[in-house]
Amino acid sequence: MKDPYLWMENLRDERVLRLIGEENARFKEFVGELSDKLFPEVWEYYSMPTLHGARLTKKGIIAMFKERDRQIIRWLGGKIIVDSKELEEELGDEVLLQGFTADEAGKRLAYSFSIGGADEGITRIIDLETGELIDEMRPSVWNVTFLENGYYFGRFYRHDETPDGVKAPAVRLFWKDEGGEKMVFGEGLSSGYFIGLRKSTDGKWAMVTVTFGWNKAEIYLGPIEEPEKWEEVYSAEVPAQPIDVVDGKIYILTKEGAGLGKVIAIEDGEIEEVIPEGEFPLEWAVIVSDRILAGRLVHASHRLEVYSLDGEKLKEITFDRLGSAYPTDTDGKRALIRYESFTVPYRLYEFDGGLSLLDGKEVGGELTVSEDFAISKDGTRIHYFLVRGKNDKRKAWVFGYGGFNIALTPRFFPQVIPFIKRGGTFVMANLRGGSEYGEEWHRAGMRENKQNVFDDFIAVLEKLKGEGYRVAAWGRSNGGLLVSATLVQRPDVMDAALIGYPVIDMLRFHRLYIGSVWIPEYGNPDDPRDREFLLKYSPYHNVKPANYPPTLIYTGLHDDRVHPAHALKFFTLLKEVGAPVYLRVETKSGHMGASPETRARELTDLLAFVLRTV
Repeated sequence: MKDPYLWMENLRDERVLRLIGEENARFKEFVGELSDKLFPEVWEYYSMPTLHGARLTKKGIIAMFKERDRQIIRWLGGKIIVDSKELEEELGDEVLLQGFTADEAGKRLAYSFSIGGADEGITRIIDLETGELIDEMRPSVWNVTFLENGYYFGRFYRHDETPDGVKAPAVRLFWKDEGGEKMVFGEGLSSGYFIGLRKSTDGKWAMVTVTFGWNKAEIYLGPIEEPEKWEEVYSAEVPAQPIDVVDGKIYILTKEGAGLGKVIAIEDGEIEEVIPEGEFPLEWAVIVSDRILAGRLVHASHRLEVYSLDGEKLKEITFDRLGSAYPTDTDGKRALIRYESFTVPYRLYEFDGGLSLLDGKEVGGELTVSEDFAISKDGTRIHYFLVRGKNDKRKAWVFGYGGFNIALTPRFFPQVIPFIKRGGTFVMANLRGGSEYGEEWHRAGMRENKQNVFDDFIAVLEKLKGEGYRVAAWGRSNGGLLVSATLVQRPDVMDAALIGYPVIDMLRFHRLYIGSVWIPEYGNPDDPRDREFLLKYSPYHNVKPANYPPTLIYTGLHDDRVHPAHALKFFTLLKEVGAPVYLRVETKSGHMGASPETRARELTDLLAFVLRTV
């Protein structure tokens, strides 16, 4: 099939760079002074500290925060260890911290950061006592797992071949010590497989998860210091993850069965069911002392459940408002839980049999969170959250995603608070394709079932329109595909569209950057049967003259996960058919965002666009 804008995939093409410059200026003219006026208010909320990870060590808790114009890794309540501003001074560019880990003794820290917001970056390992740099790896690695005399890490090959000759994208595990590095796991695994390594809390076992796409898992177990003895103990055609090893028995959370999540234990090849499936999905579990602490998703918000090691339910713990709760670390005796909601940037809890609050931040004001359901085309009930203030002006900003087994649970959106304070309602929809109601819910929104996701979103938008709301539809990444597909199918159900860092050309996504790893979720455009259903909904191939609402397509020039050409090509086609479409390209932003100020300006522009159009 002929593609008139194939040349836009070359981001160095002068025509592409000229288009970006011209369209950025045109968009700036549209939002004008409004964005500049709104920025201090968005910045006030964006500047509120947010927690991005916490680790237990023998010397205390190490946590990573975004604070005002910087990201920091610090001892909780104490000294700063890494400051993104200092890294920016050193490197002369914007820096985004991506994550960190520390050893149990609190002596070594590994952290990764990118430059200009790209996924690919640099990993540094430092001595926490002296601050001295022990090692630096480029591009960044993941999954650093410390032992006394060295560390394991995972290397994601984006471009080149692996040492065993497999073409990118692929992952391999390595061991590194004073003698250098060597590949220890993954040999022969083909492209598209991901590998994750975790150490059991007793420090004796390696738990390795090999996944293909978002739908299949194999779990290996063996002595942590002897990778040649790591052996497969469990395999499933569904997501699964190891929890921990207790007395030689490995506990696993698996989606086998109806896909709602259950805990099993395996010892000497014998599988026993510990926590059976329930009405709602079991999303995660950790073991603390002789208790299993689990997170259950009830209509897309979490409650905690405590079980004995043989599966007896001991208690439930609920929060004071609908929210998200995920473990950030456990040492077998304590667990750290990160909580977030629409009006709570973060809370950090410790669980050691009971739950105690260590730290947190909240937004003041009279904001209420409620829930409702819409009925999709095939009769499926679609849950959504509504966040409102005292003043309801019947303007709704609706966020959706619907894919990759990712649940949209309550989270803090800084640019949404000023919208609500101006009489707006923020809506977050829980569509098929996510994990909100288990693995069957996910599968009902992938591959040939993808149209269900768009129908679900349309149902929510139509219900809001029927209730007298003007509606702005918003999605990012796979959510950008959601909004662009909905836009070309049913432009009448929205009054504005915001499409961020999107996947849009469904016949070429697998040829751009790491797009081939999404084949298990979307289908393979080179397979004639898959191509048929992809072509039916591919937004890029379904643009036709219509009464389109004002549309903003935004991306980042340094997005090395979703190629910016998806956005550029779709924009150009929409403009050709006379749609009121705008393009915003952040020249310092990757898929994972950029420095705090750059990201806050982008979010302010989204708010300005919504206020201008609905």
